[in-house]
Order: sequence, then C-alpha cells, then structure tokens
Amino acid sequence: MRATKEYRLSCTEEAKKIVDRLTLEQKVWLMSGNIDITRMRQEDMAQMMEAMQDDSKHYNVTPYAAGGLEEEKVPPMLFVDGPRGVVCGNWQSTCFPVSMARGATFDPELEERVGHCIGRETRAFGGNLFAGVCINMPYNPGWGRSQETYGEETYQIGRMGAALVKGVQDEDVMACVKHYAFNNMENARFKCSVTCDQRTEQEVYLPHFKDCVDAGAASIMSSYNRYNGVQCGHHKYLLRQVLKKEWDFDGFVMSDFCWGVRDTVEAAQGGQDMEMMWTQFFGDRLVKAVQDGFVSEEDINEAALRIVRTIIAFDKEHKEYDMSVVGCPEHIAVAKEAAEKGITLIKNNNVLPLKKSETKKIALIGKLANTAVIGDHGSSWVRPPYVVTPEEGLKKANGGCEVIYNDGSDLESAKALAKEADAVVFVVGYNYDDEGEFISENESSNYIGSMGGDRKKSLGLHEDEAELLKQVGPVNEKSTAVLIGGNMIMMTEWYDCVNAVMMAYYPGMEGGTAIAEIIYGDVNPSGKLPYVVPVSEEDLPHVDWEETDQYYEYYHGYTRLEKNGVKPLVPYGFGLSYTTFEITAPEAKVEGDNLVVTANVKNTGKMDGDEVVQLYVGFENSAVDRPVKQLRGFQRISLKAGEEKKVTVSTPLEKLKWYNPVYREWQLEHVEHSVYVGSSSASEDLVKTSIVL
Repeated sequence: MRATKEYRLSCTEEAKKIVDRLTLEQKVWLMSGNIDITRMRQEDMAQMMEAMQDDSKHYNVTPYAAGGLEEEKVPPMLFVDGPRGVVCGNWQSTCFPVSMARGATFDPELEERVGHCIGRETRAFGGNLFAGVCINMPYNPGWGRSQETYGEETYQIGRMGAALVKGVQDEDVMACVKHYAFNNMENARFKCSVTCDQRTEQEVYLPHFKDCVDAGAASIMSSYNRYNGVQCGHHKYLLRQVLKKEWDFDGFVMSDFCWGVRDTVEAAQGGQDMEMMWTQFFGDRLVKAVQDGFVSEEDINEAALRIVRTIIAFDKEHKEYDMSVVGCPEHIAVAKEAAEKGITLIKNNNVLPLKKSETKKIALIGKLANTAVIGDHGSSWVRPPYVVTPEEGLKKANGGCEVIYNDGSDLESAKALAKEADAVVFVVGYNYDDEGEFISENESSNYIGSMGGDRKKSLGLHEDEAELLKQVGPVNEKSTAVLIGGNMIMMTEWYDCVNAVMMAYYPGMEGGTAIAEIIYGDVNPSGKLPYVVPVSEEDLPHVDWEETDQYYEYYHGYTRLEKNGVKPLVPYGFGLSYTTFEITAPEAKVEGDNLVVTANVKNTGKMDGDEVVQLYVGFENSAVDRPVKQLRGFQRISLKAGEEKKVTVSTPLEKLKWYNPVYREWQLEHVEHSVYVGSSSASEDLVKTSIVL
C-alpha cells in the first residue's frame, strides 16, 4: 500500500481528532527535531559536532527523530538523508551512482526501482522518511552540489524526481523533496538572495517541484537561501501561496538543517511546519510567540495536522524490512545497472570497445584510477561495503591483460608507459575536495572543516590533468579519457588530444565494473548527457559564487546557447553507442490533454543496444520570447541488431504552455509548433514534423 494523496486525505478526520486533543506544547513538539539546542550547554554542542566527524558517529548514522507522541500513537518522523542511497550505518548501504549519473540514463522506470531499493533500506535502518529527492536545477554547472540533481532541464528533472518519489513511497517511506527553492549556489547558500522575473520563476525553477508534488511527495524541504530578499524557510509566497494553495500540497514542509529557520514568527507565519534537525527557533520560543499573540494557534493547528496526517498514513500497515536488504545483491545489481546505463560515451574515433584478444597491456593513468570516487562527503555521503575502482574493474574484466597504473604526475614516465601499451585509459576529474556540499567554518562554529563547494575557479580539469591529456594523449592512438565529476567538465583545450572520451560521473559502488564493461564492449554504452558542453565558459550564465544577490536569467544551458546561435562542443542529450540507430517518420497528434508523437526507430548496426528517443517542441512561431526548442518528452528503448520498432513519446499539453505574468496564468498558444524527434538536441540528430495546437 502506497500512502497516496487520496489515502492521506482520507486520514484527515482521524488526524484532526488527535490534534484537537493536544495541548499547544504538544503540537509545537511535533514541529521540531528532538534536540533542544536552546537548552544545550556549549561543551555539549562542541562534543556533538566533533562526534559527527567520527565514522562510527557520523552525520545521520542513525535516523534523526522529530516529534512523535507515544501517548497518541503518533510515531516520530525518522529522517534519513540521500540521494545516492541511505547515509545511515557504516560500510553497509548500497551506494548508487549520483543523481546526475542516473539522470543520464533518461530512464524513469529504472529510477523508480532505485527508489524501491532506497525505501527498503530506509525502513531497515528504522527510518520512515527519505530526504534524498534533490531536484534543484543548476543555473551554472559550477554549482557544487550539481551531482545531487538530474541535469539542467526542468522537464527531465521533474520526470526523474517524480519517479524516485513513487519508488520510495511504494515502500511506505515518506519522500522529502529538496531544496525548495532556487538553491543553486553552494558557497553562498546561507547569505545569497536570488531574484528573477516571474516567468523565469514559474517556467524554469518551479515546474520540477510541482511534478514531484503531483507525484504525491509527502514532504518538502525549504532551502537556506533567500528569494527576493526573504528567507525561503519563511517565504509565505513560496510555501503558503504556491506550494500549499496553488499546487494543493497536502504534506508538510521541513526546514533545511540547523540554519533553515532564522526567525520564530516569520517561519511559523510563512508556512514552515517543522524545524530540523534541532529545536532552536520553535519549541519554547514558538509556544511563547503564540501565547503573546504573534503567531496564531490556527497556524500551529494546520502544521500539526499536516504532520500527524502524513505520518499516520505512512505508518499504517507499513512494510517492514530487516538489515538483510541493506547492501543486498539485488540492490547492488540495480546500482550497477544504473552505472551501466548512465555512463556516457561522448567521443569515439574507432578506439572502443577494446578487443580483449588484442589488448594485453593497458596503461592506466591518473590519480583517480585507483581511487574510490563515489562523490561528495557532505550530507549525501553513503558508506557502502565496498567500492570497485576503475583499476579493479579493468583487471577483473580482462584477466589476460596487464594493467599498469601510473598516477600521471611525471609526464615523461606516463609517456613512456603509454607508448609501449596496447591502449591507454586516463581517469581524470574531481573528488569531494573539488566539489560538493560546503559549510563555512563560521556557520559550523569551527567544528566542521571546509571541503567541496562550488567550482569557483574553472569548470575544466585541474591544470596538471589537462596537461597530462595534452602531452600523453597523442602518444597512443587508442587513448580514452574517462571523466569523473558531478556535472559538465570543459573539454575544449584537450578534446582533440585523445580519441575517445567517456563521462562516468560518480558512478557508485560498482562504477569501476561498469566502466570496464563499457570499455571492453561487454555493455553497450547508452547514457545521454543531461547537460550541454559549451566550447567556452563564456557561453554560460555568469555567477559570482560568493555573491549576496544573484539574478537568474530566463535562459541557461542548451536553451541559452541555442537562443544565442552558439554551437556547443557537445549538445544536450548526446551520447554514443557501439551500434547505430535511425529515427524516421515522425507523426504528431493531440489525444485528450496530451501531445502524442510516434516515430520509427531502427537499430542499423550489428550490436544490440539502447537508444533514448527524445522529443523536443519548437516555439519559433510564438508571439512571446521563448526557447528555440525544449525537451518535452523522452523514451528509452532496447533494440536488437537490425530490429525496428514504432516508439510513442507523449507529453501533457500543460508542459507546452507559457506563463503570462500579466494575468498570472498559464496559456497555450494556438500556433504551429515544430516537433522534433531524435537522439540529441542537435539539429543533425533530429527529424521534424509540426502540429497546430
């Protein structure tokens, strides 16, 4: 039984009876994490923060509790973080590829299965809420936590996020969607105020949140930053008007941890239902604010009702799992599948796949080649029982091949090794020191050292790694660069120096296995880039990562390049295969409230493979400023060599509307729309038809 919105609403009367019996203090108790920081001594605070640096006591090693009233049979909310998997425990949980890698699969069905796995492991650790549906959209790919989201396109993020919500909640675990909203900068996340016009707000930065609400998400996490000068955790417009009224969200809103609420009255009046992870501004302060008339008890009743209704709905006859499901073979197989389907082949000049019979010596070069690179070491850090490194994967995939590792620090040594090898594999990119969650020492009271953050200096490789590819890449014709990272990495300066390029993202605990399988052709690559790769960083929106005020323009990513007539180095949605596909005969029609497009897809090569059929809608006949075209549908399909199928891709007509800020309403333009179907956003990869809506 999944606690659908309809089922949750059916619990309203039961929840209301409980809330009506509660004292003010009991209702406020439900609204906070179960640590009262206002009563904690300084030395206790120091001890707690220091303990979080100990692996055995790390952040969220066990679920964090909030509220709960045993006497009323209302269990506490038990919080488990993500999104790479369950962060609880030590060397136990399944570590999936980061969300950006899973976004590259363009496979909502697979993401829903990931959600099932995560939901089971959450329950096994004793949790009942998974706060790992991260769907913030990077305005600029330098955002340090880009790895935690699915890409740069609101439609794709919404589809993938909704799939994760459904999978998690099918296991009777509440899914929390974060960070609402405009949380796209890391270093300045506590101080930055984001501004944008209303069309940008409605069309670009909020739709994917609504998609997850429409999928039935039980909880929303507000963000640290400000929007139009107002703290997002206090934001009456975002929380009460848009989320709860316009979108009819029936669940509860929780704050981002520790610093997500900055004022008792503003937060309670603004629609914040729960302060996490500790009580600082709610608790006794909120009780007094009500008693003094600054906050109405009706606001408290509403928050308590939302919390009680949601928790009891998910608690009734919920599924139980023991620790045998945590890191089990079934879940690890899903993690491996996600890595195989997400890893993206960007360039291949007759290098890959390597033939095992002809490859007796591989030069494996780069400091990340024998490193467990699974992503950020912040709140999303999952500690799996093992991690397969690229070196381990290559050695296991071809036992008859000698794999010689070189860290690449000595260019002459690397050149000599590359020259004598049958093939060269470079593994270059980032780790948790380069990008990820960032907490300044001021915000953490000096108990947590800084790491990660935004990519403030460059979106390219480290200078030594770029030089490594430029100097050593040309030495051997069979040279492959495997990129590790959470978002787009600039490639222009070295792109012509290697003959194959593969984006591996942070591929999870079985990442090394998947990389090797693709290199040797045991798995046909099928990932698609969920972002555009420009020729120059100047083609992207400018961001000052330490700014206190940041304006977001309407265009970013591939829509910005297309609007400006700039050709990218690699287009959005692009990814190569070891076979070839032909997409023909597109037809478009309206069925009910959907645009339905069909096309013939044929595998014209000699190897079985998967293709992601992408639907773009063009707006060149629009009377208002709109993108040249936007992704508005996709369908992953498997085809055997020589096989042909008719594929149907549909999208709601709602997704083709624009937001009219004058009338504050969504409008569908009744003009001819171009309809494109193909394998990437590049015009040469698309076939076109049209339809009048």
